[in-house]
Amino acid sequence: MKLGIDRLLEDAALRRGLAGRRLALLGHPASVTANMEHSIDAISRTSGLDLVAAFGPQHGMRGDKQDNMVETDDAIDPVHGIPVYSLYGRLRRPSDTMLADIDVILVDLQDLGCRIYTFETTLAYLLEDAARLGKSVWMLDRPNPVGRPIDGLRLRAGEESFVGAAPTPMRHGLTMGELARFFVQHFGLDLELEIVRLSDWRPSEAPGHGWPLGELSWINPSPNAPNLQMARCYPGTVLIEGTTLSEGRGTTRSLEVVGAPGLEPHALLREMQRVAPAWLEGARLRPCFFEPTFHKHQGRLCGGLQIHVDDPAYDHARFRPFRLIAALLKALRTLDPEYEIWRDFAYEYETGRPAIDVINGGPLLREWVDDPEAKPGDLEARLVADEQSWARERAPFLLY
Repeated sequence: MKLGIDRLLEDAALRRGLAGRRLALLGHPASVTANMEHSIDAISRTSGLDLVAAFGPQHGMRGDKQDNMVETDDAIDPVHGIPVYSLYGRLRRPSDTMLADIDVILVDLQDLGCRIYTFETTLAYLLEDAARLGKSVWMLDRPNPVGRPIDGLRLRAGEESFVGAAPTPMRHGLTMGELARFFVQHFGLDLELEIVRLSDWRPSEAPGHGWPLGELSWINPSPNAPNLQMARCYPGTVLIEGTTLSEGRGTTRSLEVVGAPGLEPHALLREMQRVAPAWLEGARLRPCFFEPTFHKHQGRLCGGLQIHVDDPAYDHARFRPFRLIAALLKALRTLDPEYEIWRDFAYEYETGRPAIDVINGGPLLREWVDDPEAKPGDLEARLVADEQSWARERAPFLLY
């Protein structure tokens, strides 16, 4: 498999459309070539490419910010002397001033294939402002590490936020290049959009199922995205950020473990198996204990579960992390109807609605968990309808 950045650098014909144009790069720590050179360095040394600025999304161009809602300042790149504008600081989208002296924005972002990952919203905002100001966007495509499966509810109209720009399901199955094509159509944008495609990406092939194991090293696109296992779990475990439970931040298995002080792991797993056994398929669930060193429940022993997606029990097609976490939340509510599941705080600067609703893209999941009469079949019907409609809608945008 060959990345978009490597194809651009190796093929003079691909670069011809950039000749004489002022370029900016939107990137982060995982924006590297196959030989581990950062894209900002590789582009800067390539003859005929004039890199005049860069943009960094959440966590920064260099990935220096550990937690959510920790902003990054604008800076000057110490090697190349160009401005590096933060799109997760005082602004969430590029200003007219930032874009004034730029003709083309090159986007080289490793994504996780999950709607809530803020790089996707940053891309949507960038496309909107590029279209408004007559700028061009070139996507240097990268693999979706979780491949093509679809899982989760679609974002409802009126529920848009910085963790949900458009009505995709939680796990949408698109690369960033394909997602850019969808955004352009969905928002009715008029701009030059070029996709420098991946070559020989095989998203259905085991064992990577989207991630080219043995061909491409994993580099954290954000500090708490340390491996492929986390990426596979994330479309479900990210929901835990809207709860009082720990999603494993402050441990070495962030977003692979879920738990809280006082939870009895074996009882929780038994109830999950009773509530919705089909939703637990495709992974191995292990009762465990962990103690976060920072973030929720810092320094306290938590009982919970680890989701294992790297052993023979893993089945890529059957593993549905959104449903798995829905089963966990429903089981917890059934075991203890008074448990304070929902965390009350401003999630990604959104106020006036529960954090879980912001993450989920609407209140449906929370209402289903809290309704003692609601059954798994009720939520399953909504999930299937959303997933089938998305499968039809995304089809024209697939490139691979």
